Order: sequence, then C-alpha cells, then structure tokens
Amino acid sequence: MDVRKPPPVRRLTGRETHDHEYTPADPAAPRAPSSNGNGNGHHRGTGFVAAPRRVAPAPVAIDRMHVEDVSVAYGSKPAVKSVSLPIRQGEVLALIGPSGCGKTTLLRSLNRLTELTKGTSFSGRITLDGVDIAGMEPTALRRRVTMVFQQPNPFPMSVFDNVAYVLREQASRRPKRAALRGSVQDALTRAGLYDEVADNLGHPALRLSGGQQQRLCIARALAANPEVLLLDEPCSALDPQSTKVIEDLIVKLREEVAVVIVTHNLQQAYRIADYVAFMYLGELVEYGTGHTVFATPREHRTKEYVSGAFG
Repeated sequence: MDVRKPPPVRRLTGRETHDHEYTPADPAAPRAPSSNGNGNGHHRGTGFVAAPRRVAPAPVAIDRMHVEDVSVAYGSKPAVKSVSLPIRQGEVLALIGPSGCGKTTLLRSLNRLTELTKGTSFSGRITLDGVDIAGMEPTALRRRVTMVFQQPNPFPMSVFDNVAYVLREQASRRPKRAALRGSVQDALTRAGLYDEVADNLGHPALRLSGGQQQRLCIARALAANPEVLLLDEPCSALDPQSTKVIEDLIVKLREEVAVVIVTHNLQQAYRIADYVAFMYLGELVEYGTGHTVFATPREHRTKEYVSGAFG
C-alpha cells in the first residue's frame, strides 16, 4: 500500500524573495550571458543586463526530493561525484555546466533511468517524500517523477490518445474514451495546449508544430499527476517563440510540481530558475539562488563558467 506522509512546508523568507526583485538598473544585478548566435548560451563576457523575472516567487516551497551524497559511474568512469541537494515544489531547479559534467546523469538518477544502462554503479541515497527511491517499484516511481526529453517524442497516435495512453496504463480496467475526456482536457490545459488543439484532438500528434509537440509531451507527463517533473534540454530543438511559451509554462508549473531542468542555455537558466546547481567534472561546484549564482558566485569556477571563460 502506497502511504505517503505529507511533506514539510518551507515558507520562503523575505531575503529569498528579494533575490527576484532586482531591476535592470541595479548595478549588483547579474549580466545575463549573450548568445553566440546558436542559442547555446555561450558568450564572450560582454553580455547585457536582462529584464527581471516577470513572475513572483511561489509563496511556499515544499520538500519533495533529497539527493544525499550521490555518486554514479559508468564502468570505471565516474559521472557524478558525491552530490547532495534538495528539490522542492514551488521552485525551478536548473542544472547547468559544460557537456559531460554529469548533469543529465544526475537528472536521470532521480527516477532511476541510469540503472537501465549496463555497467552503471550507484551509491548514496535519493528520497521522494522521505522514502528511499531504491525501494520503490521503478514504473510506479516514474509515474511520480516523470521526464520530458530533449527531442519531442509524441506517440504516433492522436493528440487525445497520447495523453489518454498514460491514463489507460494506470487504470485497472481499460476506461472508455468518454471517461477520459475530462482528465485529458485537464492535462492539456495545464500544459497550455488545450485551446490550440481543442478542435483537433483526433488529429495525429505528429502534425503539430515542434513547440506544440513538446507541450503535448509535457501534458502526457502531467497526466500521471507527478510530484516531480524532470526536463532534459526541453527547448533545445525549438524556435525562440516556442521556447518562450515553454519557459512561461515551466515557471507556472512549479507551483504544482517540483521542476528540475537541465539546460546548456545560461540565459534560460537565468530567466526561469529559482535555484541553480553548477556542475563540473561530476562535482557540484555551487548551489544557490539564480541571482546569486549569476551575480555573485562564491566559487571561481562558477564565475568563469557564467562569464564565458570556458564551456
């Protein structure tokens, strides 16, 4: 029997809230990294002062997951080294760092996808609502900690059936289409897609635009009513307008699920992350509010990375 203890509620203090209230004219505000033209967020250190966040911080943050001294290796090659950090509903956590730094491995560890790779070893502890995920049935865990991947991957079926698929898999008996309509609409609405596809629910999902396909994948993930949503470079294949729509959606969704996003786009992390974890060579170099990591990083390696010295 799945008995979940209610997680503790951590109320944000005024100091944490203030991190999101600086203005572009504030000389202490971070200089957002400028793109080199390919959207990957690398820059030459000139940059521009970005606009402040448009969305106020969520009023409460709820502990959902804790990563405790986690290390992951592929064979003899370490990928993640003794990482510890919290994951909270009400916050967007961005994992940043150069390619091969371990951020995607850490993300995939949160719902035990790394163990599908042969030769992977794991140590440490990850908890979900206080329970060690190592003792959970993997499929049940992945319903509670769902993932959206880099490339949109809708199933080759209708828009409706893409979302209904998850609901049917969870049901003990195969529900009829009419019984699923409300839940499908709710998931599409939460993903900000319903108004665009309401008249075309029976059309093939592969006919949607790239941005719509990615939001459909988010809707499919949300249909399972997860506590944590994992996003692996969800905007890397999208145009700027679709990226903006997804980013606005991510900030909105953090109020109902904990959101963890891996991104190479430093501007994106700057725009949407409440907290940022900078990883380098498998180590967690720095963890702090988005404003702190970009404006006044404590570690020299963090300063070099966000200023474009490497990466």
